[in-house]
Amino acid sequence: MSSLLIAIPSEQPGGLDAPVGQHFGHCDMYTLVTVRDGAIGHVAVIPNVPHQQGGCMAPVQYLASKGVQQLIAGGMGFRPLMGFNQVGIQVYYGGGARTVGEAVQAAIEGRLMQFSQEHTCGGGH
Repeated sequence: MSSLLIAIPSEQPGGLDAPVGQHFGHCDMYTLVTVRDGAIGHVAVIPNVPHQQGGCMAPVQYLASKGVQQLIAGGMGFRPLMGFNQVGIQVYYGGGARTVGEAVQAAIEGRLMQFSQEHTCGGGH
């Protein structure tokens, strides 16, 4: 049985029906979705962390400490993308998904592109 923990920046109130936060560092919260054998399992919502301590790398370390293996985001800067790569979290571009559930389903079906430098925004976070 394979299991994967995916984090998705989310707007209020979080969860599968919540809108996807379009910029990971400025989202209200993250929805954490466990995918087991290609099916959505446990869903949890956690608050985002403030940027003051650790800057744009604070969310990277925070999500890594939660055991996140993949992140689906609409935008992020180059520095946090490199940070996610360093901690072993794969980042996928999910800018076309309207809800967290749509983004996760697209990931399960292999329809998301892995983030690259070309997808980063001009901001540092």
